[in-house]
Amino acid sequence: MPTPIPRTAAKLLVRGASRTRSFSTTRALNVDFTHAVIGAGAVGLAIARQLASRTGTSTILIERHGTVGTETSSRNSEVIHAGLYYGPDSLKTQLCIRGRQMLYELCEAQRIPFRRTKKWIIAQDAVQFAGLEALHDFTKSIDVPTHFLSRRDIEAREPDVRAEAGVLESPTTGIVDSHAFMAYLEGSFDERGGEEVLHTVVEKIKPLRSSSSSSSNGESAGYAIMTRSRDGTGGEDTITAETLINSAGLAAIDVSNMLLPPERHRKAYYAKGSYFSYSASRPKPKTLLYPAPIPGLGGLGTHLTLDMAGRIRFGPDVEWVDSPHDLAPNPARLSAAVDVIKTYLPSIDPAAIDLDYCGIRPKLGRTSGTYGKDGTGFADFYIKEEEGFRGFVNLLGIESPGLTSALAIAEYVEGILYGEGASV
Repeated sequence: MPTPIPRTAAKLLVRGASRTRSFSTTRALNVDFTHAVIGAGAVGLAIARQLASRTGTSTILIERHGTVGTETSSRNSEVIHAGLYYGPDSLKTQLCIRGRQMLYELCEAQRIPFRRTKKWIIAQDAVQFAGLEALHDFTKSIDVPTHFLSRRDIEAREPDVRAEAGVLESPTTGIVDSHAFMAYLEGSFDERGGEEVLHTVVEKIKPLRSSSSSSSNGESAGYAIMTRSRDGTGGEDTITAETLINSAGLAAIDVSNMLLPPERHRKAYYAKGSYFSYSASRPKPKTLLYPAPIPGLGGLGTHLTLDMAGRIRFGPDVEWVDSPHDLAPNPARLSAAVDVIKTYLPSIDPAAIDLDYCGIRPKLGRTSGTYGKDGTGFADFYIKEEEGFRGFVNLLGIESPGLTSALAIAEYVEGILYGEGASV
């Protein structure tokens, strides 16, 4: 039975990390930096901040946009997830549980806006309720609190909610101001001596080789990252680093394919999610509302979330697209979304629901981010040091609950690089 990841997470989770490794100076390999992190979303920022705290090292964070967190990290529900859906032995479960604890603690300590809103998972029939019972049994096994509500509690707390079969409540679910969170991570990274370069596109990566005995097995001994300026204000440049962390989100597969041999290349998949605004004053729930999950959907259904001002928004739905740049709202999605919303909030005014914005989730296949009843169709986080490429940590398919897990992922990556004795 997995338990919440302790502060020694690096030791517990890193497979085969039986010795302490050192990427201690840039002088040994005559490279520019000890660590290069590609991608300044919430996860990349957290990793860069974590690595920048190590004594005797240097860290650079490379971002293709002009500001941090402009893709998946800023186009989501901003939910702090409890870790309910991802299977007992998955990285998603372990890192979500640990990350949630860390995120709440950081928000309280640094006054980052957040709210412990709680979350209802709503069943309308016996089949859906059986799914909630199975989910409740699972959450007990991983020590994540959930409980069923009585009919009296449901009607007293959220009288506008329709829940014919029942409600399972997650008391540790909440919301966070993701932009304030990322702004804090960016500032903290800078305070720790990190260097950030924006408007910088990675075009090619080459492994550096060393003639030293420590690299006699043919593994890489650093990386040359060829970049260009996205905004045209600069020319081509090369950044060299002893270690390389690919946290490029929607572009992570492309970055991985630049370095790994063709037989290890992957195809990227993109799940577009549309979000919908609500302009009427009623109904006005105070709790996050989720329909019972549908196995294999690719998401958690069109649910109701709240922003820090208490405004209602719905989404995301799931629409498979070919391009990570396909962010235009699709009017054809509105009708289906309204139908789903009305199943659990029947008094909603359909005329007050409108298209708002879209986000893209990076996927490793046309699979779900949640376990079905038989555990199939699930894609876990892919976070590992690639064989034959010492110091290259690949992060692929970092979708939900990536925002919640960001701080724990940073610990995990540090543990991969440094094994026992990694600073936390």
